[in-house]
Amino acid sequence: MFLTDEQQRILNGEKGETMAKVMKTMVMYGDAFEAEKLVPISSKYNHLVTSFGLKVMSPVYDLMQKLLDAEVVSGQKFSVDPRPLDKKVPANFLQNFVFNKFMYTKQDFYEDQLEKLGLMDKDAFTCACYMDEVGNKPEKGEILSWAESSAVVYANSVLGARCNRNSGILDIMGSIVGYVPYFGLLTDEGRKATWVIKIETTKKPEAQLLGSAIGMKVMEDVPYVIGLDKWIGNELNDEACTYLKDFGAATASNGAVGLYHIENLTPEAVEKGKDLIVEGAKEYVIDDAELERVKNNYPVVWKNPDAKPKLCFMGCPHMSLQQLKDWTDKVEASLKEAGNKKVLIPTVFTAAPKVLEAFNKTDYAKRLEATGVITSYICPLMYMNNPLCKKMPVITSSNKLRTYTSARYYTDDEILNAITKGGK
Repeated sequence: MFLTDEQQRILNGEKGETMAKVMKTMVMYGDAFEAEKLVPISSKYNHLVTSFGLKVMSPVYDLMQKLLDAEVVSGQKFSVDPRPLDKKVPANFLQNFVFNKFMYTKQDFYEDQLEKLGLMDKDAFTCACYMDEVGNKPEKGEILSWAESSAVVYANSVLGARCNRNSGILDIMGSIVGYVPYFGLLTDEGRKATWVIKIETTKKPEAQLLGSAIGMKVMEDVPYVIGLDKWIGNELNDEACTYLKDFGAATASNGAVGLYHIENLTPEAVEKGKDLIVEGAKEYVIDDAELERVKNNYPVVWKNPDAKPKLCFMGCPHMSLQQLKDWTDKVEASLKEAGNKKVLIPTVFTAAPKVLEAFNKTDYAKRLEATGVITSYICPLMYMNNPLCKKMPVITSSNKLRTYTSARYYTDDEILNAITKGGK
């Protein structure tokens, strides 16, 4: 790997032993992927994936403390993934006991470390840091050092920033030293599509289901999607961005997609069109039958497949402000139609603290509260990591949550029917 004079001096210890180790880490990371050089991070803020104070993560806390003791802190302020706990979210005595005594015992300690390292503010905890309310939205072409998969794929695809799917800890290492290895999705060649996906459905495909199908087919490759603009338009407005947020999270979790192109919609597809597609690209046609096949093949891991759901999570990744408003309307209307006043299943809508703050200033907040739906900043995945919560029959329309936990996937319409009318 070629290093500039400045990079070599850092590696040689000019800025201290700790910074030299950070630089060595990034060089070794780059060598593993045959990167030719390191390039400067150009975004204003970073985003870290490790947000939870798990008791077993003592090596992380030791590492962070060594950085702090050496006064080697992030070169950027940063946001971080969601907190794992919220007292508003239903949990029984034993579940809470496990959460507080055996799992997230270091949460306060770790958050204090994060603040000292460069946390944007005390509420900068969300997997959807690119929301306008949060304030960490990179510009087109900016180089990032992120690791959260759903945020990386959104930044690359919808915003046109450049970021590889880094791992946790490497995200802050890049931010500290100010450089990341140049390979993969940072390069023009690495951003070309090796798959052409043709959407031939008779109706607007469910975002999380479509993303799941594509992710499982292409895995870590870059897909170029044709025909989706028919259903979501050719303008990156709130509705389209919300759709792509959920779509992308599913491609990244059900596969390992870090970038997708939507014809006539996403920035690079608008600029370069089919020139983004490599010669000999593979093809995948998705119609109604294919989406149904994918959905029907999801494993049901509940002990009793016919169990009555005890909890519903919406918002993995975190919901947008418009999603909260739209779902308030839908829940109200469906409850009224069924003759019910409150949801029949405990239901939690999750969103970034700053998004919830904005939502709570609208009349929608009290309307949603009246339906019995709980709003929270929690990470549903971290909640479901509790072994006692894993045993619960939990439903969700998030294919990310389904993939990583025992939660069961339903479409948005099925979720609405279940929580307001008791149907399946």
